[in-house]
Amino acid sequence: MNIQTLSKDEALKSLLTSVNGLSATEAVKRLHEYGLNEIKEIRKVPLYKKFLAQFTHFLAVLLWAAVALCFLSEYFHPGEGLLSLGIAITVVIFINAVFTFIQEYRAEKAVEELKKLLPFNVKVIREGVVKEVRSEKVVPGDIILLSEGDKVPADSRLIESNRLMVNNAPLTGESDARLRGPEAFNGNYFDSPNIVFAGTLVVSGLGRAVAYATGMSTEFGKIAHLTGGVQERLSPLQKEIVRVTKIVAVIAITTGIFFFALGFFIGRSFWHNFLFAVGIIIANVPEGLLPTVTLSLAMGSQRMAKKKALIKTLTSVETLGSVTVICTDKTGTLTQNKMEVEKVWTLEGQGARGKGRGGRDDVGSGFKPVPATHMLMQTAYFCNNATCDNGAYKGDPTDAAILKAAREALGDIKAERIAEIPFDSDRKRMTVVYKGSGVQGFKGSSEQMLSALDPLTPRPLEPFQYVSFTKGALETVLPLCSGILVSDKVGAIHESPLQQITEDNKNSIMQAYHSMMDAGLRVIAFAYKPVGAIHELPLQLSDFTDIESDLVFAGLMGLEDPPRPEVPDAMKKCHDAGIKVIMITGDASRTAIAIARQIGLINNEPVVIEGHEMDIMPDSALREKLLSSEIIFARMTPVHKMRVVSVLEDEGERVAVTGDGVNDAPALKKANIGVAMGMTGTDVAREAADIILLDDNFASIVNAIEEGRGIFENIRKFISYIFASNIPEIVPYIAYVVFSIPLPLTIMQILAVDLGTDMFPALALGAEKPAKEVMKQPPRSPDEKLLNSRILGRAYFFLGPIEAAAGLFGFFYVLKSGGWQWGATLPQDHLLYMQATTACLAGIIVSQIGNVFACRSFHESVFSLGFFSNRLILYGIIIELILSAFIIYHPLGNMIFGTGSLELKVWLVLVPFGTGLLLAEEVRKFYVRRMIRNRFI
Repeated sequence: MNIQTLSKDEALKSLLTSVNGLSATEAVKRLHEYGLNEIKEIRKVPLYKKFLAQFTHFLAVLLWAAVALCFLSEYFHPGEGLLSLGIAITVVIFINAVFTFIQEYRAEKAVEELKKLLPFNVKVIREGVVKEVRSEKVVPGDIILLSEGDKVPADSRLIESNRLMVNNAPLTGESDARLRGPEAFNGNYFDSPNIVFAGTLVVSGLGRAVAYATGMSTEFGKIAHLTGGVQERLSPLQKEIVRVTKIVAVIAITTGIFFFALGFFIGRSFWHNFLFAVGIIIANVPEGLLPTVTLSLAMGSQRMAKKKALIKTLTSVETLGSVTVICTDKTGTLTQNKMEVEKVWTLEGQGARGKGRGGRDDVGSGFKPVPATHMLMQTAYFCNNATCDNGAYKGDPTDAAILKAAREALGDIKAERIAEIPFDSDRKRMTVVYKGSGVQGFKGSSEQMLSALDPLTPRPLEPFQYVSFTKGALETVLPLCSGILVSDKVGAIHESPLQQITEDNKNSIMQAYHSMMDAGLRVIAFAYKPVGAIHELPLQLSDFTDIESDLVFAGLMGLEDPPRPEVPDAMKKCHDAGIKVIMITGDASRTAIAIARQIGLINNEPVVIEGHEMDIMPDSALREKLLSSEIIFARMTPVHKMRVVSVLEDEGERVAVTGDGVNDAPALKKANIGVAMGMTGTDVAREAADIILLDDNFASIVNAIEEGRGIFENIRKFISYIFASNIPEIVPYIAYVVFSIPLPLTIMQILAVDLGTDMFPALALGAEKPAKEVMKQPPRSPDEKLLNSRILGRAYFFLGPIEAAAGLFGFFYVLKSGGWQWGATLPQDHLLYMQATTACLAGIIVSQIGNVFACRSFHESVFSLGFFSNRLILYGIIIELILSAFIIYHPLGNMIFGTGSLELKVWLVLVPFGTGLLLAEEVRKFYVRRMIRNRFI
């Protein structure tokens, strides 16, 4: 069926539907017949392949090599215990693979669940009533309503359109929007102007279309079936993790080879040296790093979702940590988006009438408009796309507030709308055309209404058949006006309700306009035009051009949108964190400045740039302006916003930008982090963004940045924690080679620490909430590495040696207590030797308990953080102690790990090492905090 060649009625008939849409019963029937309207992932990577991939990454390959060497050595030199070691390392690989797979799977599911919080809804007509349904419930035959910012949910045939522009870039790659219309087309299907495809984007205008293909039957679905999934690239954080693991692996292998050679030099046998080399490698490998990073990102994104910020990809969480500039809208982001008409102004009144600032309640319930406001209220009522359903106002917040004020003043008015020029960000106005018979005051003749504008010009005497109403920004409406309303009286010609607009009138208008803006109000201008007979319908573009000329200025409305109460604190956080906030708004500069002062965005006289200045400003001048500490962009279009973002990024800034409109999508894509509005944003903006604010609140962006910084710090805390335990695992092997003592710690006991007792406290560190000081520091450079000299120095040369001292002290304490003499050898199955190595293991475990508290913050004292503020750490320590009890006191644990039971006195002599490590770290933090304070004094 070539549906593009059919007329509107033929298309509806072929799909067994009508302009009133399907019945509820028929919609359910077709949903069962055609299935959900969704694109299935044809070639999604199977779970078993994802699991097998855990055995082939760099760390796993390194461990597999160790396993091969162990089995080979057991074959050539049996009886050295290398078979059990090879089996143990294999178990380690499997444990690590299972754990990492589970964490990644949970993270993937968490992201899927979070995305369900923001469904893709579609307006359809069913049984003659407009309903909002989930996109997957759309079926062939549904009548779909399309407007600016919508994503088309299904392949559809247009049946009505009003300047509808659709961008087919998601399907064809062509970024130019094309005008669409309902007329039959006999050409190529893909070139047809009456077809809109699923996944394409409505750039402007309005339309109605009938769906004829859904789900995998759409052109999008066919392409998905052919191409399958796309391989994801590694994020910067993932690349940094790979870099860290490779650095550690190189260190481990180099150290192992060096001490293997050293063992030969001092006369050790090959197998002793080999055992030592394998132990060094195992001790250095951070087996739990990958699952912990995944868990940290997943938990961070879930915490952010609770704070109303939905993360579309886990790695975006960490990217937020390096943001230096936030470019934010005003309306709905910095303000509550709870518009209310606060003041009205007409020339007759020569002043503002309102209910808040002047103490008068002229616009509230029961408002009786003075004469000149009557036409202003009618214009406000008709030039409006909001609706009122049982007292609830729906639609754009500005439209809803204006409609509420008009309805409270006039009640409900019925008239037939015949055409509309939709609002867009370039024109900054909208115009509608109504039949004049339904508009109050337009039952006279054109002579009566227009003679006052130019009494010498003859006027036709036919009744007005149409009236146009226009609203928008004053600078775009006032230049179109040649007359001004001074009274609503239309009784006789000599009562002349209109006059030609004069410079004095314009000065009065501008004075009222500035007064409202200085009070922080958003000001909308209104005008109308009585139109003679329009002979051709539907209206053509040339008709609209004529309609938006020689308008009659009706008046102004000032709308109050109070700032969100959380924003001032969020602004202070940004200032403390070294993040610059730039307001980019479509509102006028005076309104923007007033709101900026209320929320603490500016304290002095800011640099203000308006759209018309931006148009002629070279990039070099813009760069210079952007260096200002306080800057506001007013009367901006999305094109201007894109340019600001581009210049900032060229200057090396990391930019987060907010947006909600279809034209904001390029800026959202361009920015390091695109932030879309979940409540008021368009589908196009949401799709382009990295983060979606479920409450449209600026404070949620700041919370997200705080979480992003915290994630990076948590990964560093984890690295510091596990690297600190590497030293007490390595030092016993060095002492074993250099001093010819019994080996204080076996490889199996190293594995018990790395993948047993350490694992759960380390994971709890990955879930640590952001520290207080994280938003007191300047933004992190994107070039800053996860693993640096400070982290390594703290772990290897401060914390690690304390833990090594604890382990060796426990080892020699038990040996001396058992009568061991220096130089004496002990067989591996000797009880005293097993107890001594167990004491070394216990010393590391006790020290790591102190270390997990020490690593909760690099600067803040654990006593100010509170020992119980992260309960996951307490649970991790409990699991650590249970595992330790199994390893040390259970016969099966003794057999697997070569351990022996310890007396209470051994634990008592080891506990001071754990508390001592914590206190030593507290002293270090004290001096670090003092150094930081002195730096800022």
